[in-house]
Amino acid sequence: MNVSPDHRELFRHVSADKAAFYRAIMEAFAAAKRQFRPYLRPDEVWREAAWPDEPPRLEEVRAGLAQLVEWGNLESQPDTARVASIDDFYLARFIYRLSHGGEAVESALATFAQALRRRGELQSVALEDIHARLETLIALAAESAPDDAKVHEVLRDLVRVFEDLAENAQAFMAGIVRSLEIQQAEVQAVVGFKKRLIDYLERFIGDLVSRSGAIAQRLKALDTRVDALLWQAANREARDIAPGDTHQQADVLQARVNAWRERWRGLRLWFVADGHGPAQAEALRAKARAAIPQLLAAIAAVNERRSGRSDRSADFRILARWFADCADDDQAHRLARAAFALNPARHLSLPAAEEVPATTAWADAPAIAIHPRLREYGTATVRGAAPRVRNRDAERALLAQQAAAEHRQVEAARARLATGESCRLSELGRLDPHEFDLFLSVLGEALASQPSPGATVARTTSDGLLHIRLEPLGEDSHAVIETALGTFSGRDHRLTITPVPNSG
Repeated sequence: MNVSPDHRELFRHVSADKAAFYRAIMEAFAAAKRQFRPYLRPDEVWREAAWPDEPPRLEEVRAGLAQLVEWGNLESQPDTARVASIDDFYLARFIYRLSHGGEAVESALATFAQALRRRGELQSVALEDIHARLETLIALAAESAPDDAKVHEVLRDLVRVFEDLAENAQAFMAGIVRSLEIQQAEVQAVVGFKKRLIDYLERFIGDLVSRSGAIAQRLKALDTRVDALLWQAANREARDIAPGDTHQQADVLQARVNAWRERWRGLRLWFVADGHGPAQAEALRAKARAAIPQLLAAIAAVNERRSGRSDRSADFRILARWFADCADDDQAHRLARAAFALNPARHLSLPAAEEVPATTAWADAPAIAIHPRLREYGTATVRGAAPRVRNRDAERALLAQQAAAEHRQVEAARARLATGESCRLSELGRLDPHEFDLFLSVLGEALASQPSPGATVARTTSDGLLHIRLEPLGEDSHAVIETALGTFSGRDHRLTITPVPNSG
């Protein structure tokens, strides 16, 4: 948007030398406007303004008011209410009020400050409100002649709640990373924030999953009837259109209808996928779940910094306090052995290792001759010829047998599951470990490509050997699969696994 030079003058007082002084004057006028007092006199500004330092002189306030009038933030007119004589009439007395540009600047600065202080939040209550208002819309659409005022009121409330939900969710997801970066310096802050964030996300994700399906169903139920309701709301708003010719009023009415349709489409795309990608509610759930790995990464970074930073002097001071707290010399000796690793650590190749127990104190153990090369280089080369190359044919044969047995087990699992016939998960029966591994692999690939919990998925596995078709059953269905590792349970699905031709 292009801003004219005259409009840019309206923001001069924010960056001027006495910006705090000018802001105090403008805030006094903004407060007076909220109190329905359109005009202020210089002495009223002097009394009511919240000055940053000592109150200025009245002459300085008059000069500041004149400067703000010059910049366009205020408008002035002669003050004739306090004229008691001809001489008073000719004195330069003025009253001041916010100009149109000054009101716009104050509104913009208030919105700017509010956005900076705003903390994004995931609103479970908003989901309940959206669900309740959609129920009301369905009831109104079922009436033969819905009341215009009720339809307009419900649509306005629905759009307002939805806009708050979308804006707060976006601000929350953008603020998570900043919060983690800010709190990475304090370990206790990160740990406490981790617990609060995980509890918060768990509660919201649960509400989002449970509410999104019901909201999507009600949005679909309104698809054929919502356009008439949007026309009613636009017609009610059109009553306030300024008089004009017929074509202008028709254009304005059509523009309002298009605006309502755009809002409704945005609401619908939030909860119902359009075929080009997942719904925004699903994307929000994915982002909320992704916040947990980000938090774990922040904690890992904190632990890495803690383990990588070493302060030898601080360690010795703490050790000195531990020695000072010892009750007797025996405790001090035990602490010294633990702190400086004075317990025996004899190498297995040393000749006396088999004769002296490992629990023998180093001061009580017999002396051991150390080879000079070991003392100088830390290693001692064994004298004699190089060892012969070991024949490992037996080990290779054992590995080949194990690989063949594993291949047969995998093929048996494929023969059990990849039959090409449709089967409910609750009908699979007990699975051995290899069958269960194959089942988890294909189920994981299918669920990873599922756009929504109720969508049917058909795809080929990443190795190109199997074709999977996964069809969710009712939300109240339940499947339990017994395995050697335990019980696997969840929502029931109809699963079809078919071998891909020419896949070997």
